[in-house]
Amino acid sequence: MVVAYDGSGFHGFAVQPGVRTVGGALGEAMSKVVRVPVELTCAGRTDAGVHAWGQVVHVDLPEGTDLDRLHRSLLKLLGPAVVVRTVEAVDGSFDARFSARSRTYRYSVHNDPVPDPFTAHLAWHVPEALDLDLLALACDPFVGEHDFSAFCRRPKGPDDSEPASLVRRVLRAGWTDLGDGRLRFEVEATAFCHQMVRSIVGTIVAAGHGRTRAGDIRGILWSGDRAQAAPVAPPHGLCLWQVAY
Repeated sequence: MVVAYDGSGFHGFAVQPGVRTVGGALGEAMSKVVRVPVELTCAGRTDAGVHAWGQVVHVDLPEGTDLDRLHRSLLKLLGPAVVVRTVEAVDGSFDARFSARSRTYRYSVHNDPVPDPFTAHLAWHVPEALDLDLLALACDPFVGEHDFSAFCRRPKGPDDSEPASLVRRVLRAGWTDLGDGRLRFEVEATAFCHQMVRSIVGTIVAAGHGRTRAGDIRGILWSGDRAQAAPVAPPHGLCLWQVAY
């Protein structure tokens, strides 16, 4: 399934007891339709408040499940906050997470002195003027394979002693000026670590203000020191846009 959702009212994708999550709502709705418990696997577990247009989810269903009926039922049960855009049968070897070749995230910024109430839940309002040339320069150091320890919340290894690797490969990163103060950052990587995109955006925006020099970003990346990066950008500007297989 390709799934879109407004993350504003959810505590992220992953199922958590006692709180509303996208995965919890989707799994509950699917179980109601197919009449058996289901277990979902997604391409990327988005955090609380983060949106998606191209989240990919796979699930094993009983043989003979009518996918068209399932799709229609999920639209009725979950829309408009969660919308299953497409449903299709795939080979049993497919895995929404591990079969993915890359993931693309978009981050939206509204750069204008005056907020917009109609997009406030979808874009980070930054009232101070940003230098677009500095934003572009600040992207370059991130492209390629690097240890992103300075830009990720560090997880523990399986035994809670050895830290997991935070080496990731970024394929492209750049900004687009959409006009009227609307700026879009788009980044594609083979995989991301926790809070990586929001941390990158926060640091690039600091460079766009001139508070961090674009030339210093490579040093921050190489340092592996999270304290040197700027505070993370808020979650509501972030959207999982596309997953490639």
